[in-house]
Amino acid sequence: MHIRRAVITAASPAQWRLPLQNLVDRHGEDKTALQAILQEVQDAGIDEICVVICPGRGDAYQQAAGPFDGRLVLIEQDQPRGYGDALFRARDFVGDEPFLHLVSDHLYISDSDTACARQLVDLSAVEECAVSGVQPTREGKLPLFGVVGGNPVHNRSGLYLVSRVIEKPTPTLAEQQLVVPGLRAGHYLGLFGMHVLTPGVMDRLGAALADAPRKETISLSPALSALAAQERYLALEVNGARYNIGEQYGLLIAQLAVALAGQDREQILRELLELLATRSEG
Repeated sequence: MHIRRAVITAASPAQWRLPLQNLVDRHGEDKTALQAILQEVQDAGIDEICVVICPGRGDAYQQAAGPFDGRLVLIEQDQPRGYGDALFRARDFVGDEPFLHLVSDHLYISDSDTACARQLVDLSAVEECAVSGVQPTREGKLPLFGVVGGNPVHNRSGLYLVSRVIEKPTPTLAEQQLVVPGLRAGHYLGLFGMHVLTPGVMDRLGAALADAPRKETISLSPALSALAAQERYLALEVNGARYNIGEQYGLLIAQLAVALAGQDREQILRELLELLATRSEG
C-alpha cells in the first residue's frame, strides 16, 4: 500500500491558533508548530499535503507553513460539524487512495531514527491495511483521547488487531469494553493522533453525515470502529511520544520535551536545575 497524500485537520474554531504558535526545534531553530507537523509528514516520505482549516484563516496558515507554503492544499470547513466532518472535507483530495492523517494539536518525538508517522506508513505498506498509532494511556487521561480496544497480534510486540474505537470513554466503559491483554492495569490504548487510513473511512464518514441531523457534529472514532468491523485494521504502539499542545501548559511541556530530545539538552537541564534551585531558595 503506497501512501502519496496526507491530511492534517486544523479546523476547530476554538483551536485554530494552536498550529501557528512558535517553538524551538531539536536543532535549535525557530519554527511554528505547523512546520513541525509538516516536517513529520515529509519525514514519512509524503509531499502532497492538505490542511483543513477554519474559513478565512488561509493567509495565516500559508505564512505559518514557512518553506512548506507552496506545497499545501488548504480546504475550509465552512460549517463546524466536528472532527469527522473536517476530515471528510478532504475526500476529493485523497480520492480512492489510502492516506496519512495527523491532527494539528499534537507534536511528536520519535524515540528512534524513524519518524513516528514513518513508522505507520512503513507498517501499512507491509500489512496492506489501515493502521492507527496508539500509546498506552493511563485512565485519568481518557477524557482527552479516542481509545482502541483489541487484541495483541501473535509474536508482534506493540501491534494490535483493532476491534472497536470509542471516543473519550468513561473509566467504567473503558473497563467494560476496552481492556487490552498485556497492558498494565488502569492503562488503555489511547489514539496517538496519527493514522494511515483506507478510503473506506471516508465512505463511513459520509454515511454518518448523511444520517446525522443537520448541524449535528460527528467524530472520527465511530467511523474507525465501523472500519474495524469491515476491514483488517491494526494499531501500532508508536516508538515515540505525543504531546497535546491544546492542553493547559501543553505547548510548554511539548517545548521542554523537544528541547530535551535535541542538541541543547545539557543547556536546558542546567537552566531547569538553576530555576528549581532558585525557586526552592525563595
